[in-house]
Amino acid sequence: MRRSDEIIFIGLSITSSWGNGHASTYRSLLRGLHRRGHKVLFLERDQPWYASNRDAPILPFCQSRLYADVDELRSRFTPRIRAAAAVIVGSYVDDGRNVCDWVLEHATGVKAFYDIDTPVTLARLRDDSCEYLAASQVPDFDLMLSFTGGPTLQRLERDFGAKCARPLYCSVDVDQHQPKDVRRDIELGYLGTYSDDRQPALEELLNEPARRMPKRRFAVVGAQYPPHIAWPKNVQRIDHMAPGSHAQFYGRQRFTLNLTRADMRKAGHSPSVRLFEAAACGTPIISDEWVGIDEVLEPGKEILLASSTEDVTRYLDEVSDEQARQIAVAARERVCAEHSSVHRAEELERYLNAARGGPERRKVIGLGDAERAVAAP
Repeated sequence: MRRSDEIIFIGLSITSSWGNGHASTYRSLLRGLHRRGHKVLFLERDQPWYASNRDAPILPFCQSRLYADVDELRSRFTPRIRAAAAVIVGSYVDDGRNVCDWVLEHATGVKAFYDIDTPVTLARLRDDSCEYLAASQVPDFDLMLSFTGGPTLQRLERDFGAKCARPLYCSVDVDQHQPKDVRRDIELGYLGTYSDDRQPALEELLNEPARRMPKRRFAVVGAQYPPHIAWPKNVQRIDHMAPGSHAQFYGRQRFTLNLTRADMRKAGHSPSVRLFEAAACGTPIISDEWVGIDEVLEPGKEILLASSTEDVTRYLDEVSDEQARQIAVAARERVCAEHSSVHRAEELERYLNAARGGPERRKVIGLGDAERAVAAP
């Protein structure tokens, strides 16, 4: 069988960003791979909640195909899976265990799992409640890619037998996310889907400051917030915003709030896609604190950290516009240099090449342009 140079992803969704951050992560990464000359196919299950909120049905940087169930996935795509240079299954794929079994049985190239929810996954692997991955499947993948870095990678290898665990943080397309020349009419904004474990922090770090500053304007954008939440009158609520509008929204904010889910915060080393997007858009960030955040952005210089309402109100009152601008400029420079979509694609190239048994500095054969050398960082 002749090996193709195609990289195939099977993920939660790339065509709809409604209620999930996976779409933004995949779009940035696959755009970077496209710019590096790769041929990419993304497969996702056709779900009604995504079908009614499909904000990117056609993507210029990859092929995307929908399937109804695992039986259709098998019947339509087994030959391409067998021929692909690499097949990467993502977390939270519906009926993911059966999808993993299919990939592990038929793929002949690099077989990888990309976990965008690693701390959640590890907790569920321990009690066998993870619906998209079984603990017994972990050692069978050539490569475990993780949204979370740090000690979590050692746990994957030590406790679950992963052959090779590597960090693959989310990234940002710096061409799509740039500073906008718009009026900053929102004092503090937040962009994120509702989650039970994030809501207390949103209450303390945005809603309560809004109550204490009734003459200033705040905004929260995201889906699935329960109707019983009592929002302050000066907090604007928007249910969903397509990624193409994110830069404009960030541009309107004097500061933006970054919040991390409890499992991610506990594990540390889990920078969100919103963190990188906001930085690339030139908006100063106020963030909750977790281990490893200082390795991504330098506190006080590139990001402001808050653990209380008082921290937030102090920043809003005391940080001048010029100081805020300097923080935003420093953060944008750092993110553009280290966390762009192309940078992340280059990391993935190195990981896939190493998983195939080649030195990480050698040319990638069968993964894009055979004449292009992949430089190590």
